[in-house]
Amino acid sequence: MKPVLLCLFSTLLLTPAALAQTYIVGVEELPFAPHYSLDGEGQYRGFAREVLDAFAADSGVGLSYKALPVDQLLPALQRGEIDLKYPDSPHWAGAQKAGMTLHYSQAVVDYVDGVLVAPQRKGQAVERLGRLAMVRGWTPRGYEQAIDSGQIQLSYSDDLRQMIRQALKQDTDGAYFNVVVATHYLDNIRARPGALVFDPKLPHTRGSFHLSSLRHPQLIARFDRFLVERSAQVAALKASHRVEANLDSDYLGLEQWKVDYFERQKAKAGAQAPALSTR
Repeated sequence: MKPVLLCLFSTLLLTPAALAQTYIVGVEELPFAPHYSLDGEGQYRGFAREVLDAFAADSGVGLSYKALPVDQLLPALQRGEIDLKYPDSPHWAGAQKAGMTLHYSQAVVDYVDGVLVAPQRKGQAVERLGRLAMVRGWTPRGYEQAIDSGQIQLSYSDDLRQMIRQALKQDTDGAYFNVVVATHYLDNIRARPGALVFDPKLPHTRGSFHLSSLRHPQLIARFDRFLVERSAQVAALKASHRVEANLDSDYLGLEQWKVDYFERQKAKAGAQAPALSTR
């Protein structure tokens, strides 16, 4: 090979793209839009994909995505079949993680899990909940005592679609799930906006999704720096996908047109209020 060609060939081999380390991210094989889901071709999509891709581009690493059933992700991480797990939390699966030293990123996105009910049931006491719809594998935090005492009976479904159908048919008194995801499904997929609404007076849980790793703490540290240094970019992605829509307001779980309507009414009332005397 001629020296010039050899030099060019060596340069191509040493480009950042060629040298980038590729890591496998284990992700959940379930529809959880707008956070994440798999499209018709099995490709990982949604807010999580865009944040992780932005991190990869910013940091010069390669990421590939391996979708697995939720209960298979932690064993795959332990066996080294995946390098990273998303989402994860230090508060999840304590018994299964015993003896493992997992490294967690800072919070990527916040969430609320709670009960959605028919509008006419909103505001009723927890004692009025007799049957609660659940997706298999979920833990209804805040309801453990009522379940153990037999006050609340659980009705399990295999996925969100089945659970929502149960609640809409009023086979149960409510459905426990991620509020943003359930509302997104009702508004955009089932086309039944407002058919079920989040009841903030019932027990609910606030938490955060994190990226975790067993063997790559340095990569988690790099991801944390990305979250800080590119916070505006991450915030824009959150707004675009509405993953934290109204999470800290009284409008959590409402369709956007209702939020806009209530805000217009508040602004109108404020404009009409008489000015207070300064004397």
